[in-house]
Amino acid sequence: MTFRPFQADRDRDAVRRIWREVGWIETEDHERGLDVFLDSGGRRMVADLGDEPECMVATDPASLTYLDEEIPVSCITCVTTSRVARKRGLASRLTARTVAEDALDGAGVAMLGIFEQGFYNQLGFGNGSYERWCTFDPAELTVDVDPRTPRRLTAEDWELVHSSRLGRSRAHGACSLQPSALTRSEMLWSENGFGLGYVDGAGNLTHHFWCGTKSPEHGPYRVLWMAFRDRAQFRELLALLKSLGDQVHSIRLHEPGAVQLQDLLRQPFRMRRLTEKSRHEQRMSASSYWQIRLLDLRTCIEKTHLEVEPVAFNLHLTDPIERHLPDEAPWRGVGGSYSIVFGPESSVEDGSDPSLPTMEASVGAFTRMWLGVRSPTALSWTDDLAGPPDLLDRLDRSVRLPAPTCDWDF
Repeated sequence: MTFRPFQADRDRDAVRRIWREVGWIETEDHERGLDVFLDSGGRRMVADLGDEPECMVATDPASLTYLDEEIPVSCITCVTTSRVARKRGLASRLTARTVAEDALDGAGVAMLGIFEQGFYNQLGFGNGSYERWCTFDPAELTVDVDPRTPRRLTAEDWELVHSSRLGRSRAHGACSLQPSALTRSEMLWSENGFGLGYVDGAGNLTHHFWCGTKSPEHGPYRVLWMAFRDRAQFRELLALLKSLGDQVHSIRLHEPGAVQLQDLLRQPFRMRRLTEKSRHEQRMSASSYWQIRLLDLRTCIEKTHLEVEPVAFNLHLTDPIERHLPDEAPWRGVGGSYSIVFGPESSVEDGSDPSLPTMEASVGAFTRMWLGVRSPTALSWTDDLAGPPDLLDRLDRSVRLPAPTCDWDF
């Protein structure tokens, strides 16, 4: 088997076949979206069995909002393996090699969406926080805003839409993918996709949403993303969704970071009971379907500014990605021994200080602590992280971050 960069002229048909086999594309629009995705400018790698690719991994440049800082991200936007190449280790080895290349190019963390928990843990990834999806009757929204007439958006507006997404209000943990081709491909892939939004005097799309649905008449509609910059724009978009309620019976919306949508629903529990087990069932669901891991420990620690008394400790960090990399790979993960200080000016040094308490952790568990997914003590109960109780208690009080919200599916 051979691992190598994707070559469009040589490999495009094989990648299309792989995506059809895994059920990711079915129609001509889907295929057009794949072509746009492949040409986005991100890193595309394939693994050959025989004379053609049977596995593909794609990463794209992104940024992670960490409190008031931005950290460069290797966003894994595709891992696909054909029917004839399963259980051969192609996906894990190709993903490890691709992430290692991005780490050498300066990515501080890697992120991905998961098909199931466990597979990417072997590469050092750990679960992100729960993301919540709310399904509701738009007529039940209590926003008292009279929305202006919106602009209709189609897949041809992808550049405006992408710029609006990048300019949106971002909470802690938000991921923003840089290539505009990724927004364009998502718009082409969405079933019966359409958008509504508002443009300012300079022609910029200030706030909008993009929907997909299998049933345009009555729904359910799925808001695939929503972009806004402030409270007024957020409420105007909700009022716009409410205006669809005379015909559309249910809308599924990802709950934005720091917002509790239930505050804006008239009778959420009554509607849940009335619609139970129906096509338009009103409900709230939550799951952790994205994962993250550190690639550059120093960059991420030095961008951590906590308004607390400094906490110093040793960190013995293990990183399982090393065993999936070839011996000659120059980047081999972040495993090792370090001395860490968390505080207003956080720092990391190689080696241990015998005067300090010691934490032992996998890179996935430590990443979750650093990002604020769960507290150090909670992670010591459920993940691969351990340390003296006094150290964990101090870190519980110091590393208190808002729940990270990814806010961009990939």
